[in-house]
Amino acid sequence: MAAPAPPQDQAKPMPIPTPQQSPHVINEQEDQSSSCSSDSSTSTSSLASIATVRPSSREQQASTTHWTSYFDQELYLPHETSTHKATYHVHLTPPTDPKTGPLFICHHGAGASSLSFALFAHHLRQTLPTAGILSLSARNHGSTVLDPTTSLPIHDYTLPTLTIDALTMISLTATSQSWPSIPPCILIGHSLGGAIVTSLATTHFRSFNSNLVGYAVLDVVEGSAIEALGHMKTYLASRPSSFANISEAIQWHIRTRTLRSPQSADISVPSLLVPDTTNPDRLVWRTDLSLMSSFWPDWFTGMSSSFLTGRGAKLLILAGTDRLDKELMIGQMQGKFQLVVLPEAGHFLHEDRAEKVAGLVAEFWKRNDRSAMVLPPKVSELLAMGKKV
Repeated sequence: MAAPAPPQDQAKPMPIPTPQQSPHVINEQEDQSSSCSSDSSTSTSSLASIATVRPSSREQQASTTHWTSYFDQELYLPHETSTHKATYHVHLTPPTDPKTGPLFICHHGAGASSLSFALFAHHLRQTLPTAGILSLSARNHGSTVLDPTTSLPIHDYTLPTLTIDALTMISLTATSQSWPSIPPCILIGHSLGGAIVTSLATTHFRSFNSNLVGYAVLDVVEGSAIEALGHMKTYLASRPSSFANISEAIQWHIRTRTLRSPQSADISVPSLLVPDTTNPDRLVWRTDLSLMSSFWPDWFTGMSSSFLTGRGAKLLILAGTDRLDKELMIGQMQGKFQLVVLPEAGHFLHEDRAEKVAGLVAEFWKRNDRSAMVLPPKVSELLAMGKKV
């Protein structure tokens, strides 16, 4: 079946510009941690998407802090309705065969971006070389969603709105790649992203036809998430309001153990920052998390029940068993989902232990890949073969 169409038709993509840097092969090393990040969305025509592809190896090589070391394409996907004018930003490595997949669709947490999954994507492709990875950037985290009348950002961060944003990005990506349908896929969400992929699996699973194999939620459960909201304003107030340079920002993330993997921090932290409009010599946070505070409870209330009832196989990876609430404890004992605990990781466990998490997700796919299942013959087939039953 065809991929679900976005709310408004999109014209064919414009010719693809080639950047002046080429990928650099990442050296193998033990990953330890990281943070989240994303590139700023650039202004594009509302009539066509603009794709940036991995450059030729004959061109100047990029450092491991460049997106081309981790993804094949960077897409800016314009989308207009009567209520908004959006430019969605995603990073993509397409699957070798879109009909068979798999495609791993990743959504970051609040304050992060698509590059939060960069190092994870690298390790996943080492384990599953034919797999695709689509990493999404939420509105005001790399994607822009503007009021068409005022051209100002729309600060609607309700869970249904963020879920529709994610679904639209997936649909626009499928259209830009000329996929006949969304490939067989696994949804992966960290923190807020976990609530979004759970919402996709419960209220929008029909948009994937029969190709939603399962979903993985990273270090978020309803009970502990709601409890933690009371401390968020204190945490935000304790962060530096600006940095002198990228290096200082990376060092702060590592020193405070917000991120524990320098390799992941190198690629994810730069996209968290933008020049200060009042003092261009300073860097400030791209995303103002304080504007989202009134939406925080909406993200996680009812999440445990939704997680247990969503369509497809379920994987929950946590940094500590204390994060399990009662409803999930009962569900886990009933075998309703797979639980993995990584006590050595911090909250950004997909960055702190990127290789480990990639391996877990790859095994989750292999275990639930319906195309690999060999069913026993039916009784009628055995009789037709002359077998006694």
